[in-house]
Amino acid sequence: MFNLWTDMLVVIGRIFTILPILLFITIFMGRRAIGELPVFDFLIVLTLGSVVGADIADPNIKHIHTVVAIIFIAILEKIIARLRLSQKVGHYLTFSPIVVIQDGELMEANMRKIRYSMDSILVMLRQNNVFNLKEVELAIIEANGQLSVFKKAAQSTPVRADFSMQQSNTTPIAFPIIIDGKVYKQVLEQLGVDEDWLKQALIAKGVLNFNDVFYASLTKDLALYVSKKQTNVQLPPLYF
Repeated sequence: MFNLWTDMLVVIGRIFTILPILLFITIFMGRRAIGELPVFDFLIVLTLGSVVGADIADPNIKHIHTVVAIIFIAILEKIIARLRLSQKVGHYLTFSPIVVIQDGELMEANMRKIRYSMDSILVMLRQNNVFNLKEVELAIIEANGQLSVFKKAAQSTPVRADFSMQQSNTTPIAFPIIIDGKVYKQVLEQLGVDEDWLKQALIAKGVLNFNDVFYASLTKDLALYVSKKQTNVQLPPLYF
């Protein structure tokens, strides 16, 4: 009987030591690892799956240990859920929303901070039916890794009252032509221009070198959008 209680205390001790370690590692890995779930809920699901899976697969594991583990995992989850209600404590247990686009401008420092590539942002914008950065008033990477987009007033989806007004033409699709200093020559050819044209267009916007461009796009009517690289700029995350 003494050994049984000792084993259960070991299981409880493992739960309260392993989960904080997993929490730290998951936050260190970045929000892309957790998908739709908040970080601690992801850990709870992962741990419960491991505990139950081990119990089913290994007959040598005492079933009472699995029961105790599940009960105390649930208790710990309740404790953490209450702690997350506190703004001071909750900030350290999950990610904070962070701005990646503001008034059509990419926040390069914030993107690098959360390790989101330009391709990832563009994919998420297209999933939000946005094909031109100029349409975006504000874009935020949420705690669950998803992108929330607030379009500029002229680009927002009309409501019923708007149908009595004549709608303007939609913004043309912008094609990426430079990402982090790399020029996509094939895209330029498809749009009927070359690097010489692009150099002159960049000079007109005060950019003398391709390497100074973090992101640039071009529409079929040759409207050029340029976001320069930001150096030594520390942008704080957006807190709510």
